[in-house]
Amino acid sequence: MSNPASPPAVAVLDQGPELTFPPGFLWGAATAAYQIEGAAAEGGRTPSIWDTFSHNEGRTVAGHTGDVACDHYHRMPDDVRLMAELGLKSYRFSVSWPRVQPGGTGAANQEGLDFYRRLVDELLAHDIEPWLTLYHWDLPQPLEDAGGWPVRDTAARFADYAQLVAGALGDRVTYWTTLNEPWCSAFLGYGSGVHAPGRSDGGDAVRAGHHLMLGHGLAVQALRASRPQAQLGITLNLYPVTPASDAAGDVDAARRIDGLANRFFLDPVLRGSYPADLRTDLREVSDFGHVRDGDLAIISSPLDVMGINYYSRHVVAAPVEGAEPERYWRAPSCWPGSEDVRFVTRGVPVTDMDWEIDAPGLVETLERVHRDYTDLPLYVTENGSAFVDAVVDGQVDDPDRLAYFDAHLRAAHAAISAGVPLKGYFAWSLMDNFEWAWGYTKRFGMVHVDYDSQVRIPKSSARWYAEVIRRNGLAAQ
Repeated sequence: MSNPASPPAVAVLDQGPELTFPPGFLWGAATAAYQIEGAAAEGGRTPSIWDTFSHNEGRTVAGHTGDVACDHYHRMPDDVRLMAELGLKSYRFSVSWPRVQPGGTGAANQEGLDFYRRLVDELLAHDIEPWLTLYHWDLPQPLEDAGGWPVRDTAARFADYAQLVAGALGDRVTYWTTLNEPWCSAFLGYGSGVHAPGRSDGGDAVRAGHHLMLGHGLAVQALRASRPQAQLGITLNLYPVTPASDAAGDVDAARRIDGLANRFFLDPVLRGSYPADLRTDLREVSDFGHVRDGDLAIISSPLDVMGINYYSRHVVAAPVEGAEPERYWRAPSCWPGSEDVRFVTRGVPVTDMDWEIDAPGLVETLERVHRDYTDLPLYVTENGSAFVDAVVDGQVDDPDRLAYFDAHLRAAHAAISAGVPLKGYFAWSLMDNFEWAWGYTKRFGMVHVDYDSQVRIPKSSARWYAEVIRRNGLAAQ
């Protein structure tokens, strides 16, 4: 087994007045189980929807799968040592549902749970706070065969699974996230079909979104009952949505996309209701008959923290005849009820994902959630960028990614200065990994991974981030 390369000496920030973050600010990095673990058929693990999807020809770039990924399952101790060398104060990871509960029902697979026991113990031994995410998109395939997230019973199965994990790890894990980005699970998985399980039905997407949130609420209640000291939350991927102009059609397009991207999840989780305008927008695909009495009270069960993943902004406009959607995740089927909305590019710098770089949007998003929804402590649970990297003389220089982190951390500091209770930041991602439908063609990591040799090389952004953590701040510009 190759050990990860030790990081070179950290990059020293310019001297001078600093933007200092509050004492105890939680600096971390994040990953997801299917993207890094590998060992897809080891230790009692059974297939998830992403195993099935990625092995289905034409679903991922070049037929890439997560069968091996970063081989983290076997290299975990070395990876944790690398985290410690970078100075991480917290590590956000997800548990693989089919690894700990094969088939999605029944007894726990102790061999699978043992892996996460070892991971948590290793993190704690290095003074790294574990931040556990229960669901990062890897639904056990038998549950999908039974109907998946559009079926109500899946929510109940998720709560059972949460109980199993809490029983094994709840004595050592304080921070728990139920779901990561349910928008992606619902609308990319069941709406556009570009993510697993690859289904394309607007009504299924709406039902899946509701049942994901119901599963979240049931899991919160179960965790609260068994682990009352746990800090519980959910992670939503949120976007500022801006009309391309002041024209009424553009403003209405922004309202509709904001409803589907943001309010579809924010309002049920934090207000216990669906927005009336959203129900109207979706009337062609759903009558919301799947919403039962008491569901919204469960979904809005009290939380302790709120996670926000931020990457970019949506700029939208009314339709223009002949105009086509510009990016795969913005295809009309991702947005049921808004098929005539046009997504607009502005000619600003983009990442390798073709996502526009918009650091001020992070401030807007954090301020909005705090102002309009909650006084809960907020955490940026993902923020990062894909760029093309090259290994030169055993090193990887990634100035574009470093600049992206720098700009967004300055935005995070600005939000704190404006009164937002932002308590932590998790860079996405710790290491290059399987980037879902893009396979291994997109690199988000602060640590470069050679997928053939599995050698890890901390990039210049990792060395810079280590110094930010050490100083708990940024040099003033």
